[in-house]
Amino acid sequence: MKTIELAKAKSLKGEITPPPDKSISHRAVMFASIADGKSIIKNFLMAEDPVSTMNAMRMAGVEIIEKIIPPLVKGGEGGFSGELIIIGKDLYGLREPFDIIDCGNSGTTVRLISGILSGNPFLSVLTGDDSLKQRPMARVIKPLREMGAEISARDNDKYLPMAIKGKKLKAINYNMPVASAQVKSCLILAGLYADGTTIITEPQKSRDHTERMLRSMGAEIEVKGLTIKVKGEGSRVKGLNPIDITVPSDFSSAAFLIVGALIVPDSEVLIKNVCVNSTRTGLLDVIKDMGGDIRIENMRDVSGEPVADIYCKNTGSLKAIKISGDIMPSLIDEFPILCVLATQADGITEIRGAEELRVKESDRIKAMATELKKLDVELEEYPDGIAIKGKVSPKGNVVESYNDHRIAMSLAIASLVAEGITTINNSSCVDISFPGFFEELKRITR
Repeated sequence: MKTIELAKAKSLKGEITPPPDKSISHRAVMFASIADGKSIIKNFLMAEDPVSTMNAMRMAGVEIIEKIIPPLVKGGEGGFSGELIIIGKDLYGLREPFDIIDCGNSGTTVRLISGILSGNPFLSVLTGDDSLKQRPMARVIKPLREMGAEISARDNDKYLPMAIKGKKLKAINYNMPVASAQVKSCLILAGLYADGTTIITEPQKSRDHTERMLRSMGAEIEVKGLTIKVKGEGSRVKGLNPIDITVPSDFSSAAFLIVGALIVPDSEVLIKNVCVNSTRTGLLDVIKDMGGDIRIENMRDVSGEPVADIYCKNTGSLKAIKISGDIMPSLIDEFPILCVLATQADGITEIRGAEELRVKESDRIKAMATELKKLDVELEEYPDGIAIKGKVSPKGNVVESYNDHRIAMSLAIASLVAEGITTINNSSCVDISFPGFFEELKRITR
């Protein structure tokens, strides 16, 4: 349980490349594992969550070769990154795991792999750490059962551990009650195994990395508005093609650096090689509405994803706004750092429609409300969000991370504008998505 002490910064200056994208790294290793042949994944994020996915696929019999073996070199292109060679087993080539699959802290791992395991004719058991064991699994269990999978889980089928006995699946037409890229991806993967065309409709648009990558691998996936149609194995002539992919930098990791540059006086930072998929970048729209100085430069395509460099500069002219509605799924991971941004905006920033954050790695609404109050920030907590009064000068204090990487990094950025010393307990949880975060932050801090 590492503790770190941080002081107020004079400025942030320089160029920085965030770690590889966590969402894309998860999907690349998982989809390559059920492809037919050898895939190469460059700039894979060697952090705890994607490594949980890599280990889960190994448990199911997939050969994964790491060309770069940790410990990895910090800094430079991609931070902590590796290159993987994956020998795909095709859709039905996985084997029954000889032990329980431990998904660690990774909700993406457990929910996405559930779709794959539901279509394979063997028994598998999934578990995770204490945090993951409290995250809701009924949202994938219910539709997977409708497709024919045999699943049972703890506490009346609500939580991990979860046992899956794969069956022959059938296509369904499913209207998702909550926008969730993890649930959507789970059902798309299950749809690959189903007889017929599975139709999934979202209430709001969530990140679309799964649809992009699987289509590039030959899956027959049609997207129209909020509806996704997936042709199952009974309707297709072949399995998935292997891929050769370079993972871009993670926007959700870049978000902390973006906000740091916008709120610390006299700051100017160029954040390089960032995935700017529009289903992920709601924060950019929010920043523009708040009057932040931010520019997208050098736009290009990397392995089917839009990638750019992001220039950020402090101008001291942020203004409060109200945030809610359809934009929320595209900035759901950025809620904690958005709260920090709000402390430096003139007026009261209100964020609503974020009730999904009650069931992430921690209750992120309660966590940010509790810890920002410790820093002397005025706010009001709602069931679905928060209202924060800016422009304030936070006061350093001892704060808790709740073993949540995004809470820890958000509080670290808040410390850069806080008077005195801010102490963050259990700061090592940042390794889940951004190994070397504190070292990289120190490198650009003046």
